[in-house]
Amino acid sequence: MLRMAARLRGLAMAASNNSISSNPMQPSSNIQKLIQQLRLYSAPRFGSSFGNEDDEIDERGKVFSQMGLAESSVPPPVTSQNQRAAVLICLFEGDHGDLRVILTKRSSNLSSHSGEVALPGGKADESDPDDVATAMREANEEIGLDPSLVNVVTVLEPFLSKNLLRVVPVIGILSDRQAFKPVANVSEVEAIFDAPLEMFLKDENRRAEERELMGADYLIHFFDYQTDDKKFLIWGLTASILIHAASIVYQRPPSFAEQYRKFHHCLKRDFSK
Repeated sequence: MLRMAARLRGLAMAASNNSISSNPMQPSSNIQKLIQQLRLYSAPRFGSSFGNEDDEIDERGKVFSQMGLAESSVPPPVTSQNQRAAVLICLFEGDHGDLRVILTKRSSNLSSHSGEVALPGGKADESDPDDVATAMREANEEIGLDPSLVNVVTVLEPFLSKNLLRVVPVIGILSDRQAFKPVANVSEVEAIFDAPLEMFLKDENRRAEERELMGADYLIHFFDYQTDDKKFLIWGLTASILIHAASIVYQRPPSFAEQYRKFHHCLKRDFSK
């Protein structure tokens, strides 16, 4: 167990140290353009951060929430950062030239959030030097993704869960998908699959529910996706992160209503008290 932990820490350190280096496999021209585009992306950030909420992290350190807000949509309260989490948005080019993202379905045997769809990722370890290292270590542990296969190109602004836990999305490019041989950690992951990133900008197979927090209404998005006769429901924090990532990659907003405008003003009022 100690050897495995040390190996994963080593992989995470390697991913962090080489996060901006080129993948040894030559990517397609479309992927090269995407890499250049994303490297120019500068995420809006606030200088301070949000507090820690243990009920947003399960017993294995994985992050789940019904809701996800981009941190720039809310003003920063005066708190100290005690805990961080990171997820990996691993993109690759599909057979038809479309961009696809790797997702997981949690094991049905887990005591909490069983069977839910998530991005690879989880809580930061004390040995992780940064968010890239956290995301890559967790992806290696959950689905057997070797960090050397991933070209990390940018880190998006943190997202906030329902209880304002900070979750940092890391975007990486898998240029040689044939070299990736998925190996699910059966204690955590029931299935590994991929979905088209662009679907998170479309109104097809999507529905939303209105909820209330701090006196403001917000939307929880649900996306139904079917592949190989299997059906998956992608929703909550995972859906919110992917909507935002798709907007940045495709450089256009989603075709459905935005989520945060009213919420921004309400949170600003609440935090200013």
